[in-house]
Amino acid sequence: MTKKQDNAVKAAKELANKAALIAHERNCTDITILDITGISPATNFFVIATSTSARQARTVTDEITEYAKKHGHQRFGSAGYEQGRWILTDFVDVVVHIFDEEFREYYSLEMLWGDAKHLKIKKEKK
Repeated sequence: MTKKQDNAVKAAKELANKAALIAHERNCTDITILDITGISPATNFFVIATSTSARQARTVTDEITEYAKKHGHQRFGSAGYEQGRWILTDFVDVVVHIFDEEFREYYSLEMLWGDAKHLKIKKEKK
């Protein structure tokens, strides 16, 4: 891996961690960061969280998108925002999934990516 690639993975990991922190701060549950670097040809990290309502899911998505934009990460695409049951936000190297409980259980991304490394959320230093 080149230094440029290494820096890109590091920046993606930081975005994934911050997305997980935002979800935590907005009371999402069962938050997971999956490191799929080298496993998936499409992305490096999944952030997965469960929301209690469509409104909460949209709020979390909006805050993550705003943070990403401020820190130089461009959103490639988004899906499911209107329904709010599974909002997928794609930042290329990081894909954020905010599910309601039913969809989270049905799609079971952690099982699908069972060989991925689960990362702990690192709290920000104050």
